Amino acid sequence: MALTVAIFSIRRGSPAHRVLGCTWVIAMAGVALSSFWIFELRLIGPYSPIHLLSVFVLVQLVFAVRAVRSGQVQQHRRMMRGMVFGALVVAGAFTLLPGRTMFQVISGG
Repeated sequence: MALTVAIFSIRRGSPAHRVLGCTWVIAMAGVALSSFWIFELRLIGPYSPIHLLSVFVLVQLVFAVRAVRSGQVQQHRRMMRGMVFGALVVAGAFTLLPGRTMFQVISGG
């Protein structure tokens, strides 16, 4: 989350934005890929909606990077903002539901 705030706080297109953006993309890809070893919720065989979200994030990362590299800055901006909201805010909120590990970490129970 701190990296996201840093990226949104600096001038778009600057060298720092590019370096932090690449770091963010690699981190998001790592998190999305790591979810394929989580089998807590088994709704469709060993898979759950989190796996669909992970596939979506991986695909969106590819398209967002391709968009900015081809000069489609507005499309890149929309895609990245959508991922920040969907993958970090919404998915992050679900990790805080009672019974989930992060809820227990934060609440101390």
